[in-house]
Amino acid sequence: MTENQKSEGLMRPHHEVGIVGYGAYVPRFRLPATEIDRMWKGGKGGAPIKEKSVPGLDEDVVTMSIEAARNAMARAQIDPREIRAVWVGSESHPYAVKPTSTVVAEAIGAVPHTQAADWEFACKAGTEAMQAAIGFVGSGMARYALSIGMDTAQGRPGDALEYTAAAGGAALLIGRGEEALAVIEGSYSFVTDTPDFWRRAHAEYPSHGDRFTGEPAYFKHVISASEALMGGVGRTAADYQWAVFHQPNVKFPSRAAKMLGFAPEQIAPGLLSNRIGNTYAGSAVIGLTAVLDIAQPRDRILVVSYGSGAGSDAFDLRVTDRILETRGLAPTTEDYIARRKVIDYATYTRYRDKLKMS
Repeated sequence: MTENQKSEGLMRPHHEVGIVGYGAYVPRFRLPATEIDRMWKGGKGGAPIKEKSVPGLDEDVVTMSIEAARNAMARAQIDPREIRAVWVGSESHPYAVKPTSTVVAEAIGAVPHTQAADWEFACKAGTEAMQAAIGFVGSGMARYALSIGMDTAQGRPGDALEYTAAAGGAALLIGRGEEALAVIEGSYSFVTDTPDFWRRAHAEYPSHGDRFTGEPAYFKHVISASEALMGGVGRTAADYQWAVFHQPNVKFPSRAAKMLGFAPEQIAPGLLSNRIGNTYAGSAVIGLTAVLDIAQPRDRILVVSYGSGAGSDAFDLRVTDRILETRGLAPTTEDYIARRKVIDYATYTRYRDKLKMS
């Protein structure tokens, strides 16, 4: 890709835009990866992560999105009736026909004078909604737009995905730059038709290309989007205090960071996959919330998502002084991660409705 192509592909809104509020949510239940290994490989197969989050019987993408949205609203301290868009990105919307977004909008008091829609693009559905929100606010069509990435991700029993497919995510309220706790200084999207992961209509579980999911899928898109964005804004890894990548496991984001020149300490706060698993559409955005919880004014953050199918969204963020005003207004991402209750495989099977009774 030439420097001219990178420059042309860089997206910047007409008006300065940023995050004015954010909130995360992670269910309290945790399934150790060793439990899955014990069940399917007799404890001899190893485990790619420590444990993953599991939603309770009364939790789904709707309830978790509402919790994250309320946390974002608590930090933003705005009237919800000023929100002109509520967008929820997910692979696991509870209804095939019936939007998640309208329920969330109703619950937070944003109705009826708002736009609502559900978004899908595998694991980058959350940042896809974020891109749209940037455009909505940056064009002047709205003062605030709420973007959410949330999942109760599925994995076929015994499949490699079951070890990491988890639940959780985050909400980002996008608004004008002068109100932002983190200004979005540029974004870039990179997509190709790469069928590394898919699920047909009516299929219970997704299918995947196994090792094909690394190359040419994850790394090609994450690295290309990252390099194009950094080239477009004229920065290198050394210019960022923090970097957040999509986390299907621990190895992929760590390797991508190294390839781009980032040190382990730059990605550590947002590298949550070992503790809660892969939250799919919520992966990059919840990693960002973990960083925002500890970031300081003038810190710079790189955020790069990945969605199978395939594509990556990359964002350059600059933290403002307002970040300090939001501390203590809502639970942190670490608060939700620390609030954990370990369950066994049988309980997990019941909670995820994997045992069919009829």
